[in-house]
Amino acid sequence: QVQLQESGPGLVKPSQTLSLTCTVSGGSITTNDYYWTWIRQSPEKGLEWMGDIGYNGITDYSPALKSRTSIYRDTSKNQFTLQLRSVTPEATGLYYCVRSNTWWPRGFAYWGEGTQVTVSS
Repeated sequence: QVQLQESGPGLVKPSQTLSLTCTVSGGSITTNDYYWTWIRQSPEKGLEWMGDIGYNGITDYSPALKSRTSIYRDTSKNQFTLQLRSVTPEATGLYYCVRSNTWWPRGFAYWGEGTQVTVSS
C-alpha cells in the first residue's frame, strides 16, 4: 500500500518561498508509469493541479504557476519536493501530494492527508 506524507512549514510570509516535501512509503518514486503530483485546494479555486515529477524525473507544471514553481526529487530518500517562489496570500490552502498514473484515463489514486499552508505576514 502506497502512503504519502506531506511535511513543511504551516506559515509562510508573503514574497518568501514555500517548500513542502512528500515522503513516500510502500513504493518507489522511480517505479515506471507513475507521476508524483502536487495539488492545492482553496475555497476560491477548489482543487488546483500544480505540477508533477514523473518516474523518470521529468517535470510538468501548471502554466499559471510555471514561472514560480519547481518540483524535484531525492530518490535516496524516496521524497519529492515542491517549491513555490514569491508567494502571496492567494497561495494559502491545503496542499496534497498525490500519486497518479501516466496512462489514460489518468487516476489520482493515492493521496497524502494534506498540509495546511497559510501565507501571511
